[in-house]
Amino acid sequence: MRTSSAGVADVQLATGYFHGYAVVGLLAVIGVLFVAVAFAAGRLLRPVVPTPEKLLTYECGVDPVGEGWAHTQVRYYVYAFLYVIFAVDSIFLFPWATVFAAPGFGGATLVEMFIFLGFLAVGLLYAWKKGVLEWT
Repeated sequence: MRTSSAGVADVQLATGYFHGYAVVGLLAVIGVLFVAVAFAAGRLLRPVVPTPEKLLTYECGVDPVGEGWAHTQVRYYVYAFLYVIFAVDSIFLFPWATVFAAPGFGGATLVEMFIFLGFLAVGLLYAWKKGVLEWT
């Protein structure tokens, strides 16, 4: 039985291809085992002494007093929303900068970016006029 050199090359190529996956799989298994051993060691070595203080609800170092319902000011959400808007703007700027450098796309992408920034400016101006950006 004869084997061709192309068949041997295909086997070597496939072996090299799957070798990369084998390394990643081995590292994943080692990582999972490391975490499992750490959790098991912690469970075996820690003391279990329940006391009334340990069984209390604990939140940020403050003892639970009163109701669990607290009012939060809406302006914090507005600031978070404005941050998300401008974060999306910055994410849009990076691909735009790469396309802007490509030949033949300069003028069109520049106009599109000014339109996009105009919409954001109108939104920011609206928020400013409504007094949303004042911290009082």
